[in-house]
Amino acid sequence: MSRDGRWPVWKLALLLYPFAMLAVAINLFMLALMGQALGFQALPPVTALICAVPLGIPAALATGYWVRGLMDEAE
Repeated sequence: MSRDGRWPVWKLALLLYPFAMLAVAINLFMLALMGQALGFQALPPVTALICAVPLGIPAALATGYWVRGLMDEAE
């Protein structure tokens, strides 16, 4: 925490990264399933998880900014 007792965005993003990364993995997997209707191949769950590791970083940062805004609004 900072001196004023507020959580910085990077700490919130680090805390929320596992949840954001898993949400990205689920969305990638489901998008690939819908892509089968257009003729694309299905994405295996393990591949979706591997692809979600780097893609989870911006998702976690966005989630951190969102939660920080909610916390500021609650104060």
